Amino acid sequence: MPRTVFCAHYKKDADGLDFQLYPGELGKRIFDNISKEAWAEWQKKQTMLINEKKLNMMEPTDRQFLETQMEAFLFEGKEPTIEGYVPPKKP
Repeated sequence: MPRTVFCAHYKKDADGLDFQLYPGELGKRIFDNISKEAWAEWQKKQTMLINEKKLNMMEPTDRQFLETQMEAFLFEGKEPTIEGYVPPKKP
């Protein structure tokens, strides 16, 4: 039976992640408050950000930038700025 969480991104009950995917306190916060659906959406945005901004995940500053964007997207509902990308309209 799937784990249910109140998703902070979608503001509704939804299937939670199966296990903690991100380390540390932020990872625990994501595990406890973010749905599988919201996490999957973030992964797509993350890939676009890494590619567009040519981020190097070996660089601490690039990892910190991505983490800041992730927190803003998942918990504050802020869309990351991705050149040429227009998010779909929400019904």
